[in-house]
Amino acid sequence: MVDAVSTLESETIYPIPAERRHGTARDLFTVWFGPNLMMLTVATGALATTVFGLSLIPAILSLLLGNLVGGVFMALHAAQGPRLGVPQMIQTRGQFGLFGAVPITAIIVLMYVGFVASNLVLGAEGVQACIPGLGRFPAIVIIQLLSVLPAVMGYHVIHAAARILSLLCGIAVLVCFVALMLPHPAMHVDAAHWGSGTGILRTVSLAALWQIAYAPYVSDSSRYLPAGGKNEKNAFIACFSGSVSGSFLAMGLGAAVGTLVGGQHVVAVLTSLLGVATVPVMLALSLGIAVANAMNVYCGALSTLTVAQTFTPDHHYGRGARLVVTIALLLFAFGMATLMADRFMTAYSEFLELLMSIMIPWTAINLTDYYILHHGEYDVASFFRRDGGRYGYWNIPALGCYVAGILFQVPFLSTALYTGSLAKMLGGVDISWVVSLALTPPLYIFMERRFRASALPGGERA
Repeated sequence: MVDAVSTLESETIYPIPAERRHGTARDLFTVWFGPNLMMLTVATGALATTVFGLSLIPAILSLLLGNLVGGVFMALHAAQGPRLGVPQMIQTRGQFGLFGAVPITAIIVLMYVGFVASNLVLGAEGVQACIPGLGRFPAIVIIQLLSVLPAVMGYHVIHAAARILSLLCGIAVLVCFVALMLPHPAMHVDAAHWGSGTGILRTVSLAALWQIAYAPYVSDSSRYLPAGGKNEKNAFIACFSGSVSGSFLAMGLGAAVGTLVGGQHVVAVLTSLLGVATVPVMLALSLGIAVANAMNVYCGALSTLTVAQTFTPDHHYGRGARLVVTIALLLFAFGMATLMADRFMTAYSEFLELLMSIMIPWTAINLTDYYILHHGEYDVASFFRRDGGRYGYWNIPALGCYVAGILFQVPFLSTALYTGSLAKMLGGVDISWVVSLALTPPLYIFMERRFRASALPGGERA
């Protein structure tokens, strides 16, 4: 019992003291490599050859390019952790102000819950493939139960599980590739036939947005690395290489499976190919989903506490508060999964589309402020002051640019609910994220510098 309590993470949203920073770059690699080797990533990669109509080689190259591009943005957030020692959404107060960060952080919590619910559905399908006759509801319960322990225990158990997953799921994915390629030489027919440019751009965007979706919580783990420029660089390299390689392997598998789908579900096709290896492989990939869920719930709990601390600055949110919020988020996601299971793919697609249209301007502003305007120098104590300290309640330039960053995307959006005029001209390709990433940073630099010069003594905000 004592060991269990000592393993239970005591840190929450507050700065990690120097003496407790025992994280390593190797841990960061495995925590982003292993959990990405899961069925949800496989299903996402399958969209390249099913929905987007690409043959195998262009699909693989497009997925690689998208992961590389998106991984850069994701890893730039990771490098913030060792310097500041706080969760990513606490650090967001440095750009948007104490209250200004609240709506963005609340949206991020919904993102976490949505990912968990999606994972529960796909993980349940993997469990059902291993246990014939098992209903969907009990299969979802199994994945949920596997997610509870690492989510509750926190940092150390999540990282320990990720190290195991990196080995088990790595072997499982390798077995899938062998089972897929050897008996299906027909897969190579027209494998290099380049489909439409629209399909390529949609695939690149899909993979890039997968990586950028990690941006709001990647530094939640890297904050445990000791401070120093070397560890900031190590955090970037470890998170970039781990997440990109893990995601690309799983998405590449999905793209290959997608060439054989023929109207069937990806999980059904994969299990039919695995034969006697179905049970161990699907169990490994389902375990990967459980740990990925634990990460989402863990970081969702930190973001929820960040919102709560905004309005109760004198209350210290410790281990107990994190446990209560963790259980609540697990139950919320479970409820979503059981309600949305029958229309999962449609709901999942719409969820991603909605998510990224509001995520992109946030990451653009955060990275611009951190690397260009402040060069990583922030007053961490101000993040927790009841008046916002140097950053105040609201940062009007940041909030205005955030809204502008969303509006920049509107003509280029191509979703199930809305397609902008310029997206129609591009054949339905959604490049809204590229437009926002290109236009939001220069606007923010101009607005923020003008605000400093005209409104604040000495022209400084931080």
